[in-house]
Amino acid sequence: MLRAAAPGAAIVVCSTCRFSAAAREDEGGRRGGALLAEAMRALQADEPDLAGVAVQEMPCLFACKRHCVVLIRAPGKVAYVLGDFAPDREAARAILEYASHHAASDEGVVRYADWPDGVKGHFITRTPPEGHLCT
Repeated sequence: MLRAAAPGAAIVVCSTCRFSAAAREDEGGRRGGALLAEAMRALQADEPDLAGVAVQEMPCLFACKRHCVVLIRAPGKVAYVLGDFAPDREAARAILEYASHHAASDEGVVRYADWPDGVKGHFITRTPPEGHLCT
């Protein structure tokens, strides 16, 4: 059930996530999570300063009442699950920018002033790293 992934800062995208709250797929039969991951990779190719965080995909993050769900994680840092994004370049940019701040932080805590507007209101959970609890 588990497969190895490169260690380090990453955005794990639910590749099977719904396209939107109302639709499972777009008119071409593509899932929102796969489209969001594609948008992130395209943006990273165009803007190398956003390429410092890996974009990884896996089927189902078990947040099925949501759509376009991602996990932002890095070793030893607080991890966050965010969702309800549009699978587009604007959302991809906001997620990548937040993940870059997260990767550069000491504990995975990003000052609210540094949050891109596109991630505000999209947080679902935070998870402390193994062996720690959040204060």
